[in-house]
Amino acid sequence: MIDDIKNQYNAYVCFISNENRMVPLWKQRASKYSDGMIIWDYHVILIVKEKDSEQKINVYDLDTTLPFPCDFSTYTQESFKLLNIPKYYRKFRIIPSETYLRVFASNRSHMIKEDGTWYSPPPTYPPISTSDSVNNLQTFINMTENLDSNDFDVTL
Repeated sequence: MIDDIKNQYNAYVCFISNENRMVPLWKQRASKYSDGMIIWDYHVILIVKEKDSEQKINVYDLDTTLPFPCDFSTYTQESFKLLNIPKYYRKFRIIPSETYLRVFASNRSHMIKEDGTWYSPPPTYPPISTSDSVNNLQTFINMTENLDSNDFDVTL
């Protein structure tokens, strides 16, 4: 089954952030506003494209109020509204899903306040780790430079 999926789809993990760690997205559940706008320090989505089609591209965003999955065109139009203020310009680090699964790790330490309490309740699933790392999240959301590695694509 997994081989069938790999043969039919290309999947990419997209990290969205910037040097200021302030990126606006709309249609987000965590928002307090009717338009769903929120400023994230970073955000992560999954982009899945059918190999035999240029049109069939879906976005999987666990925090969106849009359909799940959502077609790429609708997602980008609704979630990435123009906010022409330089400190909010978004950058995107897009990596193949296989790379993400092989090298990404987060122990969720970025979600803990100085007093030891959580900023928000953590996910119910265990933290993600690899044999090489328990926490390399900052490497993925660092948008100040392109990484000198075959594991990472160029920051856009």
